[in-house]
Amino acid sequence: MTGRGVHHLDLVVSSIERSLPFYRELLEPLGYTRGGEVEGERGETITYIAGGGTVVGVREAQTPGEYDRYRVGVHHVAFEAASREVVDERYRWAVERGAKIESPPKEYTYIPGYYAFFFYDPDGIKLEVVYVPPRP
Repeated sequence: MTGRGVHHLDLVVSSIERSLPFYRELLEPLGYTRGGEVEGERGETITYIAGGGTVVGVREAQTPGEYDRYRVGVHHVAFEAASREVVDERYRWAVERGAKIESPPKEYTYIPGYYAFFFYDPDGIKLEVVYVPPRP
């Protein structure tokens, strides 16, 4: 039996009012156009944004504290783009939105053609938008 990929990923944010529009604006051009809400295990609302075979959930924190990607947990989340042009467009969007940029779009040596930029969401969660060309 083999898996089919990541079904969903839930992100916890300090302010749903601030972060939900950020994630909707970021993800819609990447094909995340469907959504819905469910009740979480503590009664909180989780808003899901779906597309590209993966679902991203956004929920508000119920425990105080700041995110630190070097603690146990998620280091960063990479969203796949359909082309280098989409990576560039999402980079321009992040800059216009005032997101903190770690590195502008460029090619990395991870695998041939790996083109990405890194930035941070309003809570400091490290994000990446990446394009990798199909392998022949």
